[in-house]
Amino acid sequence: MMSLPSEVDVAIIGAGAAGLGAAHALENSGLSVIVLEARDRVGGRGHTIMAAPDVTFDLGCGWLHSADENSFVPIADALNFEIDRTRPPWREQAVHQAFPPPLRAEFIAALDTFYDRAEVAADEARRTGRDEAANHYLEPGNCWNPMIDAISTYINGAELDRVSILDMDAYEDTDINWRVRRGYGALIAAYGSTCPLALGCHVTMIDHSGQRVRIETSRGSLTASKVIVTVPTNLIADEIIRFHPALPAKLDAARGLPLGLADKVMLALDEPQLLPGDGSLRGATMRTDMGTYHLRPFGQPCIEGFFGGRFAQALEDAGDGALAAQSIEEIAGFLGNDYRRKLKPLAESRWAHDPFARGSYSHALPGHAGARAVLAAPVDGRLFFAGEATSPHFFSTAHGARDSGERAAKEALAKT
Repeated sequence: MMSLPSEVDVAIIGAGAAGLGAAHALENSGLSVIVLEARDRVGGRGHTIMAAPDVTFDLGCGWLHSADENSFVPIADALNFEIDRTRPPWREQAVHQAFPPPLRAEFIAALDTFYDRAEVAADEARRTGRDEAANHYLEPGNCWNPMIDAISTYINGAELDRVSILDMDAYEDTDINWRVRRGYGALIAAYGSTCPLALGCHVTMIDHSGQRVRIETSRGSLTASKVIVTVPTNLIADEIIRFHPALPAKLDAARGLPLGLADKVMLALDEPQLLPGDGSLRGATMRTDMGTYHLRPFGQPCIEGFFGGRFAQALEDAGDGALAAQSIEEIAGFLGNDYRRKLKPLAESRWAHDPFARGSYSHALPGHAGARAVLAAPVDGRLFFAGEATSPHFFSTAHGARDSGERAAKEALAKT
């Protein structure tokens, strides 16, 4: 970890995937660079822990989405991180009693039909310039609508009434999803291990009123010729980091791109041989307030639960252990009360209560799909912006964030 210099050529705010991508892009530039990170670790919303000696748990990003186009795949290869190319179990059901195949087929058909309607609606919205909330394209009265909304909370971190139809359509998904055996967060941390870092350095002010940009932090102040800002949108929107002079367009863009919420919980599983490895468990609950479960990821003796949107927020607000308690209750309802004694809480994420994230990943509010480009635009050739929220097509992903950091670094180099 670097001590805090008094001045640098380029200061990067945030050591998540975007900040690390920017730092790597500047490695051989001849410029002095420092990455200022408020946490005592790198990775941002990518964080791997050992929930138990035999259980690896990604508290944040866990899947190499669009893996055939994901820039972290060659990075994983270069750093000798094993990639698991097993197909994700999201559309399968490992335990039929929880969601009988005929009902599951009905749900999948309703979900696919919704996405077809949404695609047509987005084409129309582009033509007319009228963006709308995605929930307008649910089929009125369809019994599966609450569960389709639940799927949105996992994908977008928010229910469909808070999601722009144009933004939802802009996301590019190749339907190829892989995992990092040692953890995605561990991969991002390894990627950042060679970067010039100042940890425990919370930035509070970026003053760009003078010839050089002055940055005020919890460890003192420094100046830079250029600054690359990669922090989550909620920190900009809530003015946790302030700009002087103010940047109202950035503030408005960040407020149109709030972070949704997706939380995970890991449960230890006794008698794991009774359940299939890398299986999926979801019930026909007909409600939005529900979890979805990954049985024995990587064959480990555990179950990983996933919650999103307002329900995840309510569980976080209920305090430590609420995610685990809800998971055990649901799983016992699906598989039988005997599973109450077989499951033990190990760890859970609380991204809404993380002061340096305040959520999980961005979605555009209805009418704000254009905010990603506004947030990404440089200011005065000295301030540059990156992060998953600035990615036009891979927002909400770690590789979208990394690629945006590389893009911002190239913009900064073009202005030297």
